[in-house]
Amino acid sequence: MIQWIAYNEFLPVPVPNVLASTKNSHDQQPELERWLNYIQPNALILSGGNDVGEFNQRDITEKYLLSWAQTKKVPVLGVCRGLQLMAVWAGTSLIKLEGHAGTRHSLIASNEKDHLPLEVNSFHNWGLASCPKGFDVLATAHDGAIEAIRHNTLAWEGWMWHPEREASFNKIDNVRFRALLNLRN
Repeated sequence: MIQWIAYNEFLPVPVPNVLASTKNSHDQQPELERWLNYIQPNALILSGGNDVGEFNQRDITEKYLLSWAQTKKVPVLGVCRGLQLMAVWAGTSLIKLEGHAGTRHSLIASNEKDHLPLEVNSFHNWGLASCPKGFDVLATAHDGAIEAIRHNTLAWEGWMWHPEREASFNKIDNVRFRALLNLRN
């Protein structure tokens, strides 16, 4: 992920999970809030990785990051697990998927005006049970699984594919990412 972010001319600053306390709710994280106020990130990326619910401290950190980003109107991109966490934070649940891990598949865009990759990588075993409230579906897979969502009012998107895991970074992903951050392409 670091290489892809740097390739797109941004300075990645990883958020340490140790700043979040499991003793506090995801709404009350004073150490993490102080750190964010000091760093002043222009955008957040919730990256892929382990399953939602597997590491409580990461889940608390990322849920707080979403609440903070919502309040501050900071752009967010959720990648794979990041999209899943975003959806859970917004009130939907996850379902087990078959045939999505370790494959490539085509995307079916919900709107032909949305410029999305034609084919993407896939590394996930979990998907969204439904589109969360306040979001629209951007794309699905051939089996109807949600592959991309966009918030209705915030500059937030979630992608189930990993742009950083492509042999060469996909220009469409790069353009879409920069547009999300409201930068010229």
